[in-house]
Amino acid sequence: MASWFVGVLFLSTLLLCSADVHHYEFFVRESNFTKLCNTTTLLVVNDSYPGPEIRVHKGDTVFVNVHNQGNYGFTIHWHGVKQPRNPWFDGPEFITQCPIQPGTNFTYEIILSDEIGTLWWHAHSDWTRGSVHGAFIILPAENETYPFPTPYADQTIILESWYNGDYKQIIDDALAAGVAPRTADAYAINGHLGDTYGCPNDTIFLMEVHSENIYLLRIINAAMNEEQFFTITNHTLIVVAQDASYVRMFTTDYIMISPGQTMDVLVIADQNVGQYYMAIRPFSDSAAPPNDFITTGVFQYTNNEGGLNASLIPLPAMNDTDAMLNFISQIRYTNVSQNPTISVPADTDINRRVYITIATNTLPCNTSECVSDTRFAASLNNVSFVSPRIDILQAYYGNNITGVFTQDFPFNPPVFYDFTGNLTDFNTEAGEGTRAIMVNYGDAVEMVLQTTQLGAGGSHPIHLHGFSFYWVGIGTGNFNNETDPSTYNLVDPPFINTVHSPAAGWVTLRFFANNPGVWYMHCHFERHNSWGMSTVLIVRNGTTTETSMRPPPSTMPRCPGT
Repeated sequence: MASWFVGVLFLSTLLLCSADVHHYEFFVRESNFTKLCNTTTLLVVNDSYPGPEIRVHKGDTVFVNVHNQGNYGFTIHWHGVKQPRNPWFDGPEFITQCPIQPGTNFTYEIILSDEIGTLWWHAHSDWTRGSVHGAFIILPAENETYPFPTPYADQTIILESWYNGDYKQIIDDALAAGVAPRTADAYAINGHLGDTYGCPNDTIFLMEVHSENIYLLRIINAAMNEEQFFTITNHTLIVVAQDASYVRMFTTDYIMISPGQTMDVLVIADQNVGQYYMAIRPFSDSAAPPNDFITTGVFQYTNNEGGLNASLIPLPAMNDTDAMLNFISQIRYTNVSQNPTISVPADTDINRRVYITIATNTLPCNTSECVSDTRFAASLNNVSFVSPRIDILQAYYGNNITGVFTQDFPFNPPVFYDFTGNLTDFNTEAGEGTRAIMVNYGDAVEMVLQTTQLGAGGSHPIHLHGFSFYWVGIGTGNFNNETDPSTYNLVDPPFINTVHSPAAGWVTLRFFANNPGVWYMHCHFERHNSWGMSTVLIVRNGTTTETSMRPPPSTMPRCPGT
C-alpha cells in the first residue's frame, strides 16, 4: 500500500495565516507513470499526478506562473472561480485566451470572491486535463468559521480516469477518424488505482484516521467522461457543500458526483477500529456507458487490526437511476452567513429566457482517416460548436477582429420534436458554428437545458464559467413551459456551477448576468465537449467601470499566426 496520511490542518494553524496574496509556480512537463503494469508518459504539473494543491482563504488573490516545458500548447482553467470582471484569466483555450506555447510561461491572476470550500483547476485544451489537474481549496476567511462542527482534519480526494496512453493523442486520433474515443482503462483515487485491477504493483490510496474524530473530505470529480458514486463502508457521509457553496447538511450512505463537480463531506471515525474500503463506481444512464469498474481506497484507523472485505462495498449499480435521483434531490442551499445572500431571480425579474436542447449528433466526415462518411458530433440547439483560432474574448473586446464568432446563438431549438421519445430514425445531423449567447449586464436569465434521446442519450454535466447559478428545477420528459415552472424551487435551490442534466429530462437554471465578459458553457464529459457540445455566453459591459470588464493584460499569449 502507498500510505497517504491525512493532510492534517488544524484551525489553530489556519488562524496564524494572514496573507491575502499567494504565488504558485507550475512547471508543466512530461513524466513517466507506471500503472496497470504499464508505463505511460503524461503531461503533468510539477511531476505529480494529480498536480499540486492550491490552498488559500476566501477572498484572496492568487497568482500562478505556468511554465510550459512540454511539447504542445495548453491553458489552465480555475474551475468554479467566478473571476469578477476578469475573464482574461479564466483559461479555456480559444475562448478567453490562446494556448501557452512550449518554452513560454504565462501568469494567471485568480480573483476569489464569495467562493468557499473546494474547487479545482485543470487544463482546458483538448484532453490534457486528464493529467493536468489539481485541487483549489478555499478555507474560511480569517474572521469566519465553518457552519458545521469543526473537523479535526481535512483530506482532498480526487476521482480520475486513467488511460494507458497520452490523453491528447487519444482524442486527436478519435477525432481524425470520426469515431468515439476509447473508454478509460481504470479509475483512480488521488492517482491510485486500488486493488481491483489485477496488477500487483498498483497502489491503493490510504487515509489514516483517529477514532471518534471528524474529518472533512474534499471530493473532486476530475474524471473525463464518468459520473461517480462514492462511499466508505460502514460509515455515514454528511454532505455540507457543493461547488464551493454550503448546502443544507444531510446524511447519506453514498454520493453521486458529476465530472466538474466538487463536494465537501464530513465523516466521523465512529466505527470499530479497523480498515474500511472507500470506493467509487461510475453512474451512467446512457446507451454508451463507461466501463463498470470499482476502484478502492482504504479508510484506516490508527492501531487497527484486521483485514479488508471487498464484498462489503455498498455501492449502487452503475445504472441505478433511482439512487442518483435520491441523492441529488436532497441538495439545497443553506442560509448561513458564510454563503452569499440568496438572490434567486423571481418570475417577474426574468427578462432573458433560453431553451437549449442537448444532443449527440453526426456530421459528414471527409478526410482520408475517416472510417465512414459520418463522424460523431454533439450540439446545443443543434449548433455544434467550432473552436476558432483566435480567442473569442480578444475578438469581442477589440471590436476590430471579424470572422471569429457570431452573436446569433438560437434562444430556442430550431425544430421542436419529441426530444425524449424514440428517435431511432430521426435525422441526427447538426449544423456547425461559433455562435454566442448575448445578454446585457444585469439581465435576469432563465435557462432550460433539455436532454434529448438523440444518439446514445444519457445525462450531461453542464458547466458554466464565470458564474454560480441557482438550479431551480428538474423533471422528466419534455419541458412544458406552462406547467413545469410551478414545480420550481425558488426558496432554497442549490447554488452551483455544474449541473447534472438527467437523461430524457430537463433542468432549469436562473442567475443574474452580473459578471461582464466572455464565458464558456459546455458539457463536462470531455468526449461531448470535443464533439461540439458547448457555446459561449457573452455578458455585455454595464454603464460603469465597476460593471465592465477589466482591460486586457499586456502579457496574454499570442494566438498562432498573429
